[in-house]
Amino acid sequence: MQVLLSSGSPRRRELLSLLGIPFLVRIPNISESQHKGETARRFCARISREKALAMARQYPEALVIGADTVVVVDGEILGKPRDMNQARDFLMLLQNKTHDVFTGYTLMLGKHAKSRVVRTRVRFKQMTPEEISWYVESGEPMDKAGAYAVQGIASLFIDHIQGSYTNVMGLPISELYDDLRCFGIRFQGE
Repeated sequence: MQVLLSSGSPRRRELLSLLGIPFLVRIPNISESQHKGETARRFCARISREKALAMARQYPEALVIGADTVVVVDGEILGKPRDMNQARDFLMLLQNKTHDVFTGYTLMLGKHAKSRVVRTRVRFKQMTPEEISWYVESGEPMDKAGAYAVQGIASLFIDHIQGSYTNVMGLPISELYDDLRCFGIRFQGE
């Protein structure tokens, strides 16, 4: 069975490759705007379904995986920063606090679909203005939800993670592994 990742995220590609199954990558063209009153959990679940559906229509025989990750602090969704100033603002909000990272993913094969949202709690240390500037100037925050990459330089400032580490990277691989098996995907050693 062909597996297709409906996402342009290099981190998701990297994580999915850990499972040792061949897959194709296609980038969906969908709007990722939040609806008024939509919670972060519902938002990332909806976007993951829309990403999966966009590719499932084009590849009806493939098992399609759509995913979306959001960072939420004090009830506010922090997307990818539009510029360095917004990245600084995001990091100011995150420092010395615990925030939530939600990843929604949807598996779709024909008329069968399964969606799941995984939540991880992340706590940042207090950061000096110089540390924030140094991190932003590294360029790492610029294409990341919440303006940080847990697997990169930002790890210097993360005090605690409760839940799935790979979820913070963009794909909760343990949960995905279980759900892929339910769709008949077999892994090495099985």
